[in-house]
Amino acid sequence: MSLSAVASDADDSVACTFASRYVREALPRFRIPEHSIPKDAAYQIINDELMLDGNPRLNLASFVTTWMEPECDRLIMAAVNKNYVDMDEYPVTTELQNRCVNMIAHLFNAPIGEDETAVGVGTVGSSEAIMLAGLAFKRKWQHKKKAEGKPYDKPNIVTGANVQVCWEKFARYFEVELKEVRLKEGYYVMDPAKAVEMVDENTICVAAILGSTLTGEFEDVKLLNDLLTEKNQETGWDTPIHVDAASGGFIAPFLYPELEWDFRLPLVKSINVSGHKYGLVYAGVGWVVWRNKEDLPEELIFHINYLGADQPTFTLNFSKGSSQIIAQYYQFIRLGFEGFRNIMENCMENAKVLKAGIEGTETFDIVSKDVGVPLVAFSLKDSAKYTVFDVSESLRRFGWIVPSYTMPADAEHVAVLRVVIREDFSRSLAERLVTDINKVLTELENRWTKTTMVAHVKAEDKPDGVGAVVLKKTVKQTHEDIARYWKRLVDRKKTSGVC
Repeated sequence: MSLSAVASDADDSVACTFASRYVREALPRFRIPEHSIPKDAAYQIINDELMLDGNPRLNLASFVTTWMEPECDRLIMAAVNKNYVDMDEYPVTTELQNRCVNMIAHLFNAPIGEDETAVGVGTVGSSEAIMLAGLAFKRKWQHKKKAEGKPYDKPNIVTGANVQVCWEKFARYFEVELKEVRLKEGYYVMDPAKAVEMVDENTICVAAILGSTLTGEFEDVKLLNDLLTEKNQETGWDTPIHVDAASGGFIAPFLYPELEWDFRLPLVKSINVSGHKYGLVYAGVGWVVWRNKEDLPEELIFHINYLGADQPTFTLNFSKGSSQIIAQYYQFIRLGFEGFRNIMENCMENAKVLKAGIEGTETFDIVSKDVGVPLVAFSLKDSAKYTVFDVSESLRRFGWIVPSYTMPADAEHVAVLRVVIREDFSRSLAERLVTDINKVLTELENRWTKTTMVAHVKAEDKPDGVGAVVLKKTVKQTHEDIARYWKRLVDRKKTSGVC
């Protein structure tokens, strides 16, 4: 008698995924499906779709960390089921966050004692950190106006037009007027003198950027502090400064220790920084620290006890994972000051290699500066034949994701490409990127030449040149084409970068 049996078509437990019905059925897009499927089939189907995503390591548009050591990966996975907000249940995780806040405050030269606890909090990114800092400024300003018997319903904040979109969100969500200092060609950061001119008695703070998203350049916070101090003395105001150090906060202390941008300047009351950028942690962690307790109104801090004990909380959300907090502490003790400095020096050296290679093409002008975030922003010297958008699109064929964009108002006719140099972008990758850029330029040049030849042939077929094709675009026409391309791209995607 046979002891074996043939599995029926309905017995999915013994069928391999690609021999099952699940790979030939359309995936749900709008409703939860009625029936379950095997776990290996669910994994394989989703994993296959994710193959069509870009390679994070080759995503040169993002400042966000895309590689960490395997040991830290294990710590992250071990804590993936811990809800950070349960401080009473996970006291060690809370302690690690507090240690990170203290380390960052000392790194930014906060006026606190060696063993004194700093004022700050971990967030899900610099966007939340900026919202919290902005709320603190707004509330302090409102209290002052109430005490003076003056209106407190029209607060404003002064920034450069180069700020990240999270500042626009803060202004819109919390009803604060955003006063932007316009940029100009060749100068793509906030002018401190113009910023101070825009300050009035309703200004809750001036926001300076340490590491512009557009070019990586550091704004002159020291000059801003000096000019604003003079204005405060003349007017009797006490307008403070917030430093958005999302990108540059973990760069300046290691590469430019003498640069005064942080709490060494008296008017700097709060600073945010992204742990998931040059803090070298995967996406999902940011930090905001205040100069002292007086700069964070107590009324903004909530106290809860329904998770087991009295717990202070100052966040926009509630539940969040603990993994990134733990990963940040790992990086601090694993690398130390020495390790962070070595990594940042490597990033800057690789940025120089890439810059030299791009300059060697004799096709681009370098827009970024040597001092700032390690990135290279560059524009075409001549956009008559093709645009930076063509270059960006062509590079995708090699796997590279290199963003192309126009500058903000008053400089929108300038279109650039930008490559962010992260920890995992080695010299060999920089050299490979230069090689692929040269290939793209050759292809675009050849494509333009072929198009020109075809156009000339067609023109010769027309008597007296009637109907001849106009080949050379004016500078104005080129800029208009760039603007139209950008508008179509924005209308199609409507996305913003990670902060």
